[in-house]
Amino acid sequence: MSHPHPELNAPPVLQPGAVRVIALGGLGEVGRNMTVIEHAGRLLIVDCGVLFPEDHHPGIDLILPDFEYLKDRLQDIDAIVLTHGHEDHIGAVPYLLRLKSDIPVIGSQLTLALVEAKLKEHRIKPYTLTVAEGQRERLGVFDAEFIAVNHSIPDALAVFLRTPGGTLLCTGDFKMDQLPLDGRITDLRAFARLGEEGVDLFLTDSTNAEVPGFTTSEREIAPAIQNVFQTAQRRIIVASFSSHVHRIQQVLDAAQANGRKVAMVGRSMVRNMGIAAELGYLKVPEGVLVDLKKLGQLPDDKVVLVCTGSQGEPMAALSRMANRDHKIEVGEGDTVLLASSLIPGNENAVYRVINGLMRLGATVVHKGNAKVHVSGHASAGELLYCYNIVRPRNVMPIHGEWRMLVANAELAKKTGVPHSRVVLAENGIVVDLVDGRAQITGAVPAGFVYVDGSSVGGTTETLLKDRRILRDEGFITIIVVRDADTGKIAAGPEITARGFAEGQDVFDQVLPKLETALAEAADRGVTDSYQLQQVIRRVAGSWVGGKLRRRPMIIPIVIDA
Repeated sequence: MSHPHPELNAPPVLQPGAVRVIALGGLGEVGRNMTVIEHAGRLLIVDCGVLFPEDHHPGIDLILPDFEYLKDRLQDIDAIVLTHGHEDHIGAVPYLLRLKSDIPVIGSQLTLALVEAKLKEHRIKPYTLTVAEGQRERLGVFDAEFIAVNHSIPDALAVFLRTPGGTLLCTGDFKMDQLPLDGRITDLRAFARLGEEGVDLFLTDSTNAEVPGFTTSEREIAPAIQNVFQTAQRRIIVASFSSHVHRIQQVLDAAQANGRKVAMVGRSMVRNMGIAAELGYLKVPEGVLVDLKKLGQLPDDKVVLVCTGSQGEPMAALSRMANRDHKIEVGEGDTVLLASSLIPGNENAVYRVINGLMRLGATVVHKGNAKVHVSGHASAGELLYCYNIVRPRNVMPIHGEWRMLVANAELAKKTGVPHSRVVLAENGIVVDLVDGRAQITGAVPAGFVYVDGSSVGGTTETLLKDRRILRDEGFITIIVVRDADTGKIAAGPEITARGFAEGQDVFDQVLPKLETALAEAADRGVTDSYQLQQVIRRVAGSWVGGKLRRRPMIIPIVIDA
């Protein structure tokens, strides 16, 4: 567990009547969104999501927020409020409910359906409360009002919290699409009404704060999708997030218009689209959806496959197709449509998949060469509108990398929010709202918690460093047999190396150095095995670093015989 700011102490006891805000994830990163709000000794959690691993997290499945701050205060949590159903906002709910399964989970109909399906896999039956826009609920000491916002998944909500210590408006992820596919727009009238009432702290989505203007409407990408369907020679393979209901709707409509059948590939895609269709958020045209097993009976030019893997995830269906490790073989004449934007950090993985697919003969249509995706987040123009409508007393940018948070803060200042009332915080930073003013008062632990197979939290940065060394620098074992009676070297050193371009015989050069160092250690009376291992590691490491320009993992083994 890491501490975000060593110069900051633990926060003082919260002043009577004040409100405390601590982001345990989502600041300085795109993902892992989780904000803890405290008033009068009670806690409310807004979102509880995961972060997906990058190249420097070898072997990691998911990254969770750090629950350490909450472990002794689970009884104080009144509810978990979820703004929408994306993994970076709901994916960590099962891991929090493992600690206390009866914490109420609040969200919209689709959001809760996706969460409940996930919790079922973890064998957790939650206590849930379904809410809708315009609804107001008392959650312990918190009075919560829910507001419709438009995003790349249906049923997204902002939440307005009223407390005796102040009011907070949390947007969640949102944009201001004026022509959304489902007709559900961001309720700016409600934002204006809440602005008139008074918003003491505005926590707002920063993802597109650097992007000028306004985010393109979802409807504007329909011609590009239609063009793919009209020009594709054989099969069409669409890769999308398994929760992007709007995008899958467009694919289904285009398939119907062009006489094609659609099959879903991948457990999460089948599950989530099944839920969306059952609840009426996904309108499936009659006869368009077919079972994957029946596709072999159809000609290639009548087939559409919808799968996961738009971010280059190694185990997702599309990556496996690119690596020829999937039952669906991509070939000449196939068209692959990547209907998603790139999450920062995933660029290399995605381009590897694109190159692999094109090497197999496929045509790949993606955001770089066609207008096949629009963002789900408000650009700078939309954020400026929101600031002018809400007129918040204090602003805390959330959800985004540091550059995005800074850009959002600058937008707030341009609309008249004083510099002293714009709080730029990182995960773990404690922000207290006292007498209408928000300020940083301390910090709590907020490191990465890794899900590694069946282990949760057991993987450390040290272990990841070892994995990176094994992957990038190689591995050397050096075995020495020592006479237990005399302490002198009886056999060895014997060197085995893996991960080096040089042949094994190159390591013969270091053997005399090792023999000399071990003899000198014996003359000095060094008999402890651990000390001898350190001698071996130091000599071998220095030689490899100077000669081969590498810093491998070195495992010395001293055997007494």
